[in-house]
Amino acid sequence: MTEMFRDRIDIELTVNGEPVEARVPSGQHLIDFLRTECGLTGAHASCEHGVCGACSVRVDGAAVRGCLMLAAQADGAEIWTVEGLTDRAEIADLQAAFVARNALQCGFCTPGMLVAAQELLSRSGVPSRTEIREHMSGNYCRCTGYEAIVDAVEDVAKARDGKGAA
Repeated sequence: MTEMFRDRIDIELTVNGEPVEARVPSGQHLIDFLRTECGLTGAHASCEHGVCGACSVRVDGAAVRGCLMLAAQADGAEIWTVEGLTDRAEIADLQAAFVARNALQCGFCTPGMLVAAQELLSRSGVPSRTEIREHMSGNYCRCTGYEAIVDAVEDVAKARDGKGAA
């Protein structure tokens, strides 16, 4: 066992609306905790440097990179993963728009894209295409290119604002 995993820390947090208590290795990343201990494999561990966005989850209302945050730092936090956002239908319109606009292919980046898009759309108003591109720029997609993703996010923004249909 490596030195960083010898010490364990007790944490209490809420994951997808459910209370969770765990004893975690002090150096365990949040994404690894969610995937291995909670069985929530929607968000992916990819670059492990916070660059690609595949590990994005919502922590206390903000999208964060699960590979950059330690599970111990989430003590007391409210965590929402793509599974939880799906279960409560918060991102159903985004998911439908991603399918309709062919904004996903292999799907590896899609959970992080959806978390990031939902964060952007939780603000008031309809973001411009430039604002959508800027906000989504921290999430990499190697399959689709970004035009279809921007189209999907824009469609949902307009539909939520009553100016179009998703």
